[in-house]
Amino acid sequence: MTLTPLTRPARLRPGARVAVVAPSGPVPAERLEAGLDILRGWDLDPVVAPHVLDVHPRLGYLAGTDEDRARDLQEAWCDPAVSAVLCARGGYGVQRMAGLLDWTAMRAAGPKVFVGYSDITALHEAFAQRLGLVTLHGPMTAAMTFLKDTGTQESLRATLFEPESVRTLGQDTARGLVPGRASGVTLGGCVSLLAAELGTPYARPSAAGGLLLIEDVGEEPYRLDRILTQLLSSGRLDGVAGIGLGSWAECGPYEDVRTLLLDRLGGLGVPVVEELGFGHGESNLTVPLGVPAVLDAESATLTLDVPALV
Repeated sequence: MTLTPLTRPARLRPGARVAVVAPSGPVPAERLEAGLDILRGWDLDPVVAPHVLDVHPRLGYLAGTDEDRARDLQEAWCDPAVSAVLCARGGYGVQRMAGLLDWTAMRAAGPKVFVGYSDITALHEAFAQRLGLVTLHGPMTAAMTFLKDTGTQESLRATLFEPESVRTLGQDTARGLVPGRASGVTLGGCVSLLAAELGTPYARPSAAGGLLLIEDVGEEPYRLDRILTQLLSSGRLDGVAGIGLGSWAECGPYEDVRTLLLDRLGGLGVPVVEELGFGHGESNLTVPLGVPAVLDAESATLTLDVPALV
């Protein structure tokens, strides 16, 4: 099966209500408030889900119980007054609560904007598989990159309000790693999550016809090797059209990471572009998942055929 474009939600308008949820790890209150101030500065009306500041009573790496995290996300998504659902942070926990969501009810609620990255990759896959929706791989409300980096903020703001203004993605650092030019539908996220999702009912079985966008944090080259080898061996990357690489923060010397990426991905015979500026790095450009695009290794750009939102 070849990937096809997904349904694009509507762009945001001034005054839009956006819900902030915490599907994964616990959220520092002061960072959450700073992020909410940025959203208010964009003339948005952010509302915080009831359990965002919770911490699981026994497992301190989770933002409250699985049931409460799932309920927050589902109620926010199904609220007709909410135009977008933004994740407060990543960490770990999405895979524990995905099976508790009522996907039929969420599908009936209709399309709206969904934003997050890192552990939220598991929800990007689930939203694509279960709801058929374009989602935004972008900064989270309480993430330090969002709070400190104006380029990260502007990329998300422009995508939300003026998506036609950010059709070409890339940074001055971007370079072609493997030559070529390819068209396809964007998908991806944190590569360790893509590997962890293999075999689950929420992951798509193939990236055929897709432009795979991947990044990660804190994974040494040998662990990235294992992750990529798993994806290759499983057939998940069969038929992929091209690969765009984001940041590899805390993954060891970048030359070592680059060597590993070339070793594992170079044999696919598709264009690969590195350092596109999304992910866990010092900047985190917003990238839509589920839209048709062109990856060009010569210009080191990812160009969307259509704006991320309608």
